[in-house]
Amino acid sequence: MASSSFLTGERAVVALFIARIVFSVPQSLLSESLSLSLLSLLALSVEISVDASSSVPLSHFFKTRPGASSGIFLGAVTLPGVMVSKLIQMSRAVSLNQSGSEELENLQLLYWVTSASCYTVLAYLCFIFYQQSDSKNCATSRCSLSCIALYFVVCCVSFAVKSHSGWYTAAILLWLFSHGYAAVKLIQNILHTFPACASIGEALLVTAGLVIYFGDMLACTASKSHGYFTASKLVTVPYGIQRSEVSVIIQGLIIGLLLFPMLFKYMLQFLERVSLASSRDTADNHMRRSCVFYISLACVLIIAVPSWMQLVQDFHVHPFLWVLDFVLSEPLKRLSLCIYWLVVIYVSVIRFYNISKSSKIERILLRKYYHLMAVSMFVPALILQPKFLDLAFGAALAVFLMLEIIRIWRIWPLGQLVHQFMNAFTDHRDTDLLVVSHFSLLLGCALPIWLSSGFNDRPLAPFAGILSLGIGDTMASVVGYKYGVLRWSKTGKKTIEGTAAGITSVLAACSILLPLLATTRYVQNWFSLLFAVTISGLLEAYTAQLDNAFIPLVFYSLLCVTFVLHTFPPSHGMDVNEYYSNLSEFTDTRRKVFVKVSMFMWGT
Repeated sequence: MASSSFLTGERAVVALFIARIVFSVPQSLLSESLSLSLLSLLALSVEISVDASSSVPLSHFFKTRPGASSGIFLGAVTLPGVMVSKLIQMSRAVSLNQSGSEELENLQLLYWVTSASCYTVLAYLCFIFYQQSDSKNCATSRCSLSCIALYFVVCCVSFAVKSHSGWYTAAILLWLFSHGYAAVKLIQNILHTFPACASIGEALLVTAGLVIYFGDMLACTASKSHGYFTASKLVTVPYGIQRSEVSVIIQGLIIGLLLFPMLFKYMLQFLERVSLASSRDTADNHMRRSCVFYISLACVLIIAVPSWMQLVQDFHVHPFLWVLDFVLSEPLKRLSLCIYWLVVIYVSVIRFYNISKSSKIERILLRKYYHLMAVSMFVPALILQPKFLDLAFGAALAVFLMLEIIRIWRIWPLGQLVHQFMNAFTDHRDTDLLVVSHFSLLLGCALPIWLSSGFNDRPLAPFAGILSLGIGDTMASVVGYKYGVLRWSKTGKKTIEGTAAGITSVLAACSILLPLLATTRYVQNWFSLLFAVTISGLLEAYTAQLDNAFIPLVFYSLLCVTFVLHTFPPSHGMDVNEYYSNLSEFTDTRRKVFVKVSMFMWGT
């Protein structure tokens, strides 16, 4: 029985995902590769212990989403896997002199922050699990303790080798520990504040992302406010790479809106103490609460958030005026794109909402129409106006956050209307307490694009979310629902026909996109691309987690490490030896042989 529970489809797919990344790591990233392997082993052992336990000790601490597995393995390795794939990509840039070593070092520190957050949460889960279970001396317990100890050793050695100062290594370890402690406290608050809304793996993914994002804000603010910290390397400028105005505006908006509910809650508590009203449910109290909400929201968005943006980026004008100037700098293209988006959104929302009220079409198919709408909206913008699309994604996410806050708090006059509208498109992963489907779709499309800013030598990587969700997931659901017969498992609903349709549709879309992108310097290795598409398709078929959140990140990571060939026409004056010298990024001898054979066949 234990062996059958160990061999699950989701774990096999995640193991292949990690193996593909580790296989692609160059020698310069050996410590990161080793730590990722240890993290994967620790996460797998914790998940096996939790899922195999008959007493289910974690249920005494967390109320997770019903019907979902723990998802610890997938949730723990996804973001660290993304960071290692970015490191592989950045190492290629450094070897080709297209990027500086400082950016690679900053990205390495960001990886260690990410892995430390996941490691600390896993160590916390180990602690509470083995405190409640009777199997404290089992093999998984020893494996978990060994992984934690080895990770700490690898982390210390990695930073000690890079610096001759013991204080520098101690400061870095303290910085990592603070992120890990914050991750533990945050995942506790998420699972207790939103019970039955997420699995442990989903909560771990959100926790690691938020801790990194807030840590980035604090580090950037500290380095801007206290320049002497940078000189003494006490803060070590962990995220000191140059930021664009768009990224600062997006980060300020999102963090401000994430912190706003806590501010609003404290203000309501203060008003309730000083109010003479005997009941909290009176109409006057509802109106008072709504007024406080809109006034405080305006203060945060107009005063507090722009002040932080000015501190970090040194805008010459108010940041929102900068946004207006940015949009009007190319009025024909960007305003036309805005009009096109508004028309598509209006027509789609009105049409699908009316269908949801009067038709017997399955809700899952109605929700997939929005995936197709995302393709029609984002693909043209990503090809023609990628920087403007970055800003548009940030604005859309800010609007979604505001609407969700209004819905949860039932703020007059939009609270009830938004709640009724959202209920028309929710599924089993959404609750009245928290609706996550629209967030996961938007972030699934946006994150690969945001992660691809800067150096990007894999042209399909920014399209990872759009391809996997807008095309692959949609075709898999539609074909599987209408024509699927052969199921992947006896208890699941996913079919082999649907998965095959999703994989085929993504490959077809890639064959259309590559010529449109006009990337004449790159020749895609289709076997490598097929592996990436297949792994993401199988993950969609097997996982019980929130696929909109995990699949784009997994697909993006695999696209970053896909093998491509650089083509240099004879007019460029580059001979075979010079071309081959640029392939130092590839440490695998078999891939070097493949390159030489391919070049011989091309006659170069």
